[in-house]
Amino acid sequence: MAVREEVYGFFIPSVTLMGIGSHKEIPAKIKALGGKKPLLVTDKGITKVGLTEKIVKLLKDNKMDCVVYDETIPNPTDENVHAGVDVYKKNKCDSLITLGGGSSHDCGKGIGLVVANGGKIHDFEGVDKSTKPMPPYVAVNTTAGTASEMTRFCIITDTSRKVKMAIVDWRVTPTIALDDPLLMMGMPPALTAATGMDALTHAVEAYVSTIATPMTDACAEKAIKLIFQHLRAAVANGQDVVAREGMCYAQYLAGMAFNNASVGHVHAMAHQLGGFYDLPHGECNAILLPHVEKFNLIAKVERFAEMARWMGENTEGLSPRAAAEKCLDAIRQLSADVGIPSGLIELGKRYGKDVKEADIPTMTANAQKDACGLTNPRCPTDADVMAIYKAAL
Repeated sequence: MAVREEVYGFFIPSVTLMGIGSHKEIPAKIKALGGKKPLLVTDKGITKVGLTEKIVKLLKDNKMDCVVYDETIPNPTDENVHAGVDVYKKNKCDSLITLGGGSSHDCGKGIGLVVANGGKIHDFEGVDKSTKPMPPYVAVNTTAGTASEMTRFCIITDTSRKVKMAIVDWRVTPTIALDDPLLMMGMPPALTAATGMDALTHAVEAYVSTIATPMTDACAEKAIKLIFQHLRAAVANGQDVVAREGMCYAQYLAGMAFNNASVGHVHAMAHQLGGFYDLPHGECNAILLPHVEKFNLIAKVERFAEMARWMGENTEGLSPRAAAEKCLDAIRQLSADVGIPSGLIELGKRYGKDVKEADIPTMTANAQKDACGLTNPRCPTDADVMAIYKAAL
């Protein structure tokens, strides 16, 4: 809570549709926003499993034309965004639908920013740099992790600097967010695990953020409880609709928490791994989470002890510090149970990338400039950040 005059915002979409079959509302909601020819932003993986065709058919059945841009890549780039802008303008689109996980939503947000405001995506790095509203925008989520379908965050890789640009702008918050567990049933176990751990990172970092409020605390608490209740089951059996729906709510609540309390140095450091090596964001977060929070522990001991209880740990009779350590143990165990690699080198090998200690100074310098680190509960020196990277190798 504030100890001085300070204003706290709370940002969420105007409307959110949740539940089984909610994706059928897409045409009606685009029409309600005044859209007649949306650009559908997605990726090749979503197209390959048939979800793009499913949404296109749904729109056509409702006498609505759309243009598909499925060139989004993991860790979308400035080039990705500008190519999408060209498609939007060439086809005279008037609205946006993003279909997928964080990559599709971030790419679509970037496209919308540039379409509405002109210039290049680089112009919007930082906080609230836009001056004009986005086109009508419906974000349709297919993963239970990033919560990008409901946030004011847009993360785009600058290919020239090999850095992820953090764009935080209230105008990129989707007009309508949609989470249908039916669209998540086909997620493979590894992606389910990565996105689930991403959601946990959002909730944990928001709860220990320097700008946490009772509203964000409530969202973080419920998100953590739901993740520990449902993530293992969702990874074990992707057709478990109860677990899928539970993770829908968990990741959205985690999004509500970090969209308003922000995150911390887990994200600041993970962004550099994504920008430098093109490694998947969720797994980077999962590996870094216990290491960064071990560093943060002394700043928020009581809060870590409280989270341990939400995670199902028995802390009766323990000191606050010992209970707080249980939180880190629970995070490590969940990560191991769902198959997250044990370290960054192992993660790099999984994706054919060579994660090297020699690159740590460069990544550290960039992490220390990342806006996400501003709300970390403990201020790390360059040496601290380098030590965390080395411990996570």
